[in-house]
Amino acid sequence: MTHTTLNKLVIIGVGLIGGSFALALRNAGVAHHIVGVGRSPGNMQLALEKGVIDEIATDLSSALHHADFVLLAMPVGQNDPIMAQIAPHLQPHTIVSDAGSTKQDVVTAARRHLGDNLRNFVPGHPIAGAELSGVLAAQAGLYIDKHVILTPLDITQINAIEKTAALWRACGAKVSQMLIEEHDHILSATSHLPHVLAFALMNHLRKSTNNPDNLLRFAGSGFRDFTRIASSSPEMWRDICLSNREELIKQIKAYQSELSSIQLILETGKGAELEESFTQARNMRNNWLKDTQ
Repeated sequence: MTHTTLNKLVIIGVGLIGGSFALALRNAGVAHHIVGVGRSPGNMQLALEKGVIDEIATDLSSALHHADFVLLAMPVGQNDPIMAQIAPHLQPHTIVSDAGSTKQDVVTAARRHLGDNLRNFVPGHPIAGAELSGVLAAQAGLYIDKHVILTPLDITQINAIEKTAALWRACGAKVSQMLIEEHDHILSATSHLPHVLAFALMNHLRKSTNNPDNLLRFAGSGFRDFTRIASSSPEMWRDICLSNREELIKQIKAYQSELSSIQLILETGKGAELEESFTQARNMRNNWLKDTQ
């Protein structure tokens, strides 16, 4: 299956991720009617006015009635209560997917609450986003040429997997599948750790001087690039870090070991070793950039 259409799409959490999914599918002519569910009346009204959604849900029962596809795009810490709330109202044919950056916790919540609908649950994660949040940050082209990882369960129906993959491809994304454990391990290193480092660096500078504004006045573009993701949603990243804390702690310990090695090189003044360390890092990054072009 390479294409699919939806008579009714429900987005729970109409922010950057959910809003961009809705806009992309609307532009592709795939979603005929889009219903939004969210905590903030102001944000939901903006979503309606911007044309991201066609309807603001008044209750979950009516929102999910005859829904073909539900995307859970709220912070991952809300998965358990939201799944408990939607489970009684899901139709037998309704496919449920998510866009969370962690998968173990999402699957645990799904197993706890979705019952027979578990066979229609397709865990997913688009590797796309920005430091901005809210529906005003949504953009139809966010997922073009971006990776989306699906981590279906053993009992997930093939039809549900194929439809979910088709929707993401309609957004312009490249879809892959992997094991849940592999996903959480990889993302702890390539996404979760970098966010922790960006937050930690900003807090380090905040605490290191009585006048951080004066210090930052002389920060250049490299500092801006490195710390960009520290402008991300604290709530969202709190939930991500806690839900994947075991893998993230391993990455933090390994990174601390790497920093300790550099500290020792500096203390002993071994310039050749420092240059070699930097050279290996540069080569790895340059090779990665070549592979992604």
